[in-house]
Amino acid sequence: MAAIYSHLSSLRSSDAPSFSSLSSSGIQSSRSSGVFVPSPVTFPAIRRRISCQTTSPSSSANGNANATQKDFLHISDFNKLTILNILDRAKEVKALIKSGDRTYLPFKGKTMAMIFAKPSMRTRVSFESGFYLLGGHAIYLGPNDIQMGKREETRDIARVLSRYNDIIMARVFAHQDILDLAKYATVPVINGLTDYNHPCQIMADALTIIEHVGQLEGIKVVYIGDGNNIVHSWLLLASVIPFHFVCACPKGFEPDEETAKRAQQAGVSKIEITNDPKEAVRGADVVYSDVWASMGQKEEAAQRRQVFQGFQLLTGERRNHEISWTERLCHALFACRKGSGSH
Repeated sequence: MAAIYSHLSSLRSSDAPSFSSLSSSGIQSSRSSGVFVPSPVTFPAIRRRISCQTTSPSSSANGNANATQKDFLHISDFNKLTILNILDRAKEVKALIKSGDRTYLPFKGKTMAMIFAKPSMRTRVSFESGFYLLGGHAIYLGPNDIQMGKREETRDIARVLSRYNDIIMARVFAHQDILDLAKYATVPVINGLTDYNHPCQIMADALTIIEHVGQLEGIKVVYIGDGNNIVHSWLLLASVIPFHFVCACPKGFEPDEETAKRAQQAGVSKIEITNDPKEAVRGADVVYSDVWASMGQKEEAAQRRQVFQGFQLLTGERRNHEISWTERLCHALFACRKGSGSH
C-alpha cells in the first residue's frame, strides 16, 4: 500500500485541514479490505525520499511521545503535494517491484507490528508482502494475541510495541483505539482501518484510478452504497485533492454529517450527498461500490438487502443504462458475495 512506500517525516503543514479531532462516537462499522489491482505502469523508478507531512494527537497530547511523531491516521492530515508525492512514489516502487528488481530495500533491518483486532486476509497480505519486498519483517498480532483495552490498556500496548518495532500498523474497530495508539507510541502508527475511516484503502484506490484514468484531479468519482468508513476517507481525500465526489446512498445511511460538512467547507472539491443513484452516476469517470453489510453488521444483512436494492452496479444486460461504457468500476472486493450487490 501507498502508506508504507514512503518515509513519514516532519509535521503537517498549516494549510492542510485536520480531522484528527474527530471522535469515534456514532460512527458506522466498516468492511473487509481490498481492491482489484491493475497491471503496473512501465516507467523508470526514481529512488528518492518523500517527506510526508502529518499531525496526530501524539505530538501535542502526550508529553512523553517523540515530538517528531509521524503517523498516517487520516488522509486529510496531509497536504495536497504530499498526497500526490506519496502516490507518485507508490507508482514508482510498484513498477520497480513488478520489474523483478529486488535491490530497493528501504526497510532492511526494520520490523512492523501489525495489530489485527479486525481480521482481513487482503490487508494482512498486502502489508506483510509489501513490507517484506521492501526489506522489512512484519509481525502479525491477531485478535487473540492483543485484546486492546481488555487484556492490556492501549497506551501500554503502544509503549511496548514501540520498544520492539519501528512501525505499528493497526486494523481496529473503534477509531479512538488508533488515536490512542498514535498518542502513546513513539514510532509511526499507520491506520489499517477503523470503524470511522480507511485511509490506506482509498490511497490504493486513488493509485488505481490514476493508473487507469490518468489523473485524479478534476474527475468525477461516484460512490454508491452505504455511507461508511470508505466514504469518510473519500471525503477526507476530497478535502485535499480537487475532484468531484458524489455519494449516493439510501436515506438513513448517509455518511457522518460532520465529516461531510467539514470536507465541503474546505472548498477544495465539489462534494454531493444524494439519495438518487441514477442521477449521481451521470457523467461519472469512476463508479465505486462496497458491500452492503460489513463485518459486525451481518445481523442487518436481510434488512440492508431490501434497503439497498436500488443501489447496485450491474453488468451485462442488467447493467445500469445511466452509466456510460467509458467509465470505470471500482469495488472494495468482498469475501462474501451473496447478498452484497450485483456486479
